[in-house]
Amino acid sequence: MVEGKDLRVLDKFLKMKTIGGWEKIDILYRRVDDEYLDPLTFKEDSFLGVPGLMEVYRNKNITIANAPGTGIADDKAIYSYIPEIINFYLGEKAILKNVKTFKCGNRNDLKYVLDFIGDLVVKEVHGSGGYGMLIGPLSNKSEISEFKNKILKNPNNYIAQPTLSLSTCPIFTKKGLSPRHVDLRPFALLSNDGVSVTNGGLTRVALKKDSLVVNSSQGGGTKDTWVLGE
Repeated sequence: MVEGKDLRVLDKFLKMKTIGGWEKIDILYRRVDDEYLDPLTFKEDSFLGVPGLMEVYRNKNITIANAPGTGIADDKAIYSYIPEIINFYLGEKAILKNVKTFKCGNRNDLKYVLDFIGDLVVKEVHGSGGYGMLIGPLSNKSEISEFKNKILKNPNNYIAQPTLSLSTCPIFTKKGLSPRHVDLRPFALLSNDGVSVTNGGLTRVALKKDSLVVNSSQGGGTKDTWVLGE
């Protein structure tokens, strides 16, 4: 794990500062938004990125695992189109069913969301980290009313989904073992040989009682993930 200041473009390659000197790296997984990646290409005042990184990328001297532009997949409205995308590009039906997703920019969906918002989870299209969302069943009338106004001001900025019943696992509290909601984030790797799912994943757990938000930015934790063989 490195910061932008630990990396430098030398001899047309991206290199990492180590106690033994500068070492060339071949693959980069970034946690920096596109516009901050390279001050020579994007935001000139960015101190987070690496000057010249995009030139190295254009010359195919570095593989950026989550390449610039892939952030479009973070758009939560895209999720509702996944079955159609799979069918269009692969000519197949999706094996896993999508969670029903209502796009508030759609007039009929908007009416449904406003009528049944108390049963739904509403999310900002570009939101992340558990911010900018409303969990209807866990919200009071004032919070719901406030969120309705937000949706009406900018319907295209929101989607809604049914409130899912997440699994639970025990955590150790001051009062002993207590159940908390969890979710599992698996990781798939794409190579020339196809797609493979890693033997493991990130299990996130809500540390607050009854909370359905497991994001670490909202006080969530993690659990060891065990994969049992046949």
